[in-house]
Amino acid sequence: MPMQTSTTTSPLFSATLRPDRSLRAAGGWIGLAAAALFGLPFVVTVPEFLLPSLVGFAIAAGGLTVLTIRQARRARLVERVTVWPDQIELLSASRKQERQLRRLDPKRVRLVLTRDENERTTAMYLTHGSERIEIGAFMAVNDKSSFARAFGQALRKARRG
Repeated sequence: MPMQTSTTTSPLFSATLRPDRSLRAAGGWIGLAAAALFGLPFVVTVPEFLLPSLVGFAIAAGGLTVLTIRQARRARLVERVTVWPDQIELLSASRKQERQLRRLDPKRVRLVLTRDENERTTAMYLTHGSERIEIGAFMAVNDKSSFARAFGQALRKARRG
């Protein structure tokens, strides 16, 4: 029986980018509950503290509610970057789950990095002709640096091949 061969092409680089989620709303709610628990004896013993305490807790709860909603919306942002030997695919899903797929020629694309005074990568752009596409705008600075290094290596490989 003749041997069957199959060809599979694997990407040179593939990454799914998600927003930095370093701020945790759960910690804020726990802190608010602990403050209420420790502040309750003062409010009970000194009634003059009741109104200012309630106003302060209402402002804190409102701020935490806004933070929780904002984080839930940001969690839906996703960018998928795939470098193939013959093309770059950028798939982005927005807050409303609208997907946009762009395919670019790696030989015509340039990676442009914006750095701060400490040489940390603060922004990454792909320029394709007059078009400028920002990648991973929502990522943390440390993540941008490591991503840019790996993506740049894959882009160089794609240009050679």
